[in-house]
Amino acid sequence: MTEEKFGILLIVPALCLLAVIALYPIVRSFHLSFTESGEFVGLSNFVSIFHDERFRDASLTTLLFFSISVPLELILGIGVALLLQGKFKGRGIVRAAHLIPWALPTVVMAIAWKWIFNDAYGVFNDILLRLGIIREPIAWLGLPGKAFFCIIVAEVWKCVPFVTIIILAGLQSIPRELYEALSVDGAGYWQRFRLITLPLLRPAILVALIFRGTQALGVFDSIWVMTGGGPAGSTEPISLYIYSTVFRYLNIGYASSMVTIAFLFSLLFACIVYFVLTRRPVEY
Repeated sequence: MTEEKFGILLIVPALCLLAVIALYPIVRSFHLSFTESGEFVGLSNFVSIFHDERFRDASLTTLLFFSISVPLELILGIGVALLLQGKFKGRGIVRAAHLIPWALPTVVMAIAWKWIFNDAYGVFNDILLRLGIIREPIAWLGLPGKAFFCIIVAEVWKCVPFVTIIILAGLQSIPRELYEALSVDGAGYWQRFRLITLPLLRPAILVALIFRGTQALGVFDSIWVMTGGGPAGSTEPISLYIYSTVFRYLNIGYASSMVTIAFLFSLLFACIVYFVLTRRPVEY
C-alpha cells in the first residue's frame, strides 16, 4: 500500500463521522424546506420568505451584526497579536490570561454582560455616573440601538482572543530574516507591516474570517441570553427567528427553508473571502 493510499485510509473514519454529523443535517434540512406538515409544497416556503417582513428585518439585523463585529474582531485581534508577539516579562501569563474570555462558555459570558449593562445595579451605569458622563441610569438592554451596542461589545470581547490566537500563530510562522532584510533597506515599522506582515498573514486571516464570519451569521446564544431578540425584535437575528418558528409555531418546513437560505449566505461569504484572499494579487 502506497503512502498516499494509507493517508486516505486514515481519514476515511473522520470523513464518515463528518458526513453523519454535518452533511446529513444539511441534506435533511434542504429536503424539509420543500415540505409543509409532511407534504411536498415545492418552492412555496421560499416564496413566502421573500414576503416575510420579520425575516427581512432579522436578515438586516444579522448582516449589521456581522458587518460590525467581524471587522472589529479582526482589527483588534491583529493589534493584540502584534503586542503579544513582542518579548516582555510575563508574556506567557498574559497570553494565557487573554484566552479566558474565549474559554468561558458563551451563556456564562452573556449573563455576566447582562448584569454589567443592567440599568438598576449594572457596573457600566455606575462607572458612567461616577465619571459624570450620564446623569441618570440608562436601560441599555431596553432600548433598541443601545441593546444592539451591548451585544456587539459582549461578542467582540469574547471573540477577539480567538482571532488573536490564529493571527499569533501566523505571525510566528513568518521568518525573522525577512524583517531584518527590509530593515537593512531602511524600511520603517509600517512598511515592514505592509510589505511583509500583512501579505504573509493572509492564510491566518482567511481562517479567522471564515470561522468568525460563519459564526456571526449564525449567532444565537449570546443574543438569546442578553435580550431574547428584543426590545421589539430589534436585536433578533435569523437564528432566533428560526428557533421561534420551530419551537413556538411548530412550522418545521418554513424554518428549514430559512436554514437553507442562511446556509447559502454563509457559503457565499466563505467563497468570497477565499477568492479575495487567495486569488486576487495584493496591490501596493
